[in-house]
Amino acid sequence: MVNPAVVELDGIDIEALAREASAGDVVALNALLVAVRPEALRLCGRFLTNREDAEEACQDTLWAVARGIGDFHGRSKFRTWLHSLAANRARSTYQAIRRRNDGEAGGTPLPDRPDPRRTSVTAGTRLDLLDALDGLPPDYAEAAALRDVLGLSYGDIAELLDVPEGTVKSRIHEARRRLRLRLNDHRQ
Repeated sequence: MVNPAVVELDGIDIEALAREASAGDVVALNALLVAVRPEALRLCGRFLTNREDAEEACQDTLWAVARGIGDFHGRSKFRTWLHSLAANRARSTYQAIRRRNDGEAGGTPLPDRPDPRRTSVTAGTRLDLLDALDGLPPDYAEAAALRDVLGLSYGDIAELLDVPEGTVKSRIHEARRRLRLRLNDHRQ
């Protein structure tokens, strides 16, 4: 029987690699980065529909893993930590792209809504969601993104954020309420 607590990709024990990398094993870190890159790209792609944008966020996620692995002490599963990093880096990439596009417009305001002739409904919805998440307090936005975009369980989110599960549920409930209001206002 397979232990569900052990995350394996192509026969590689990711949790063991993460522990070794956290202890300073550079070979384990390199193997870990190679092993989790496809998953990091998939996670970033759930936020960013443009492949190049998702690639940029994925690279930032892998860089964050490499920089922060020494601080990963296994309080949560590595995969849960990776989800959090990917969500944060994808949102940061979106914000940077938006700022860059605002700057390139040279003071000319960009359309608020994506052009439906050039943007899929899914992409437009994600852009609306990313904009709405930016308007939430960080604790709410992070909890909502981890649950509703990346599909983490309440327990995993609680473990990752080091707060009680009830707090996670409360944050997600309030985030959803505020997101509904923002998205409804945006559509009108």
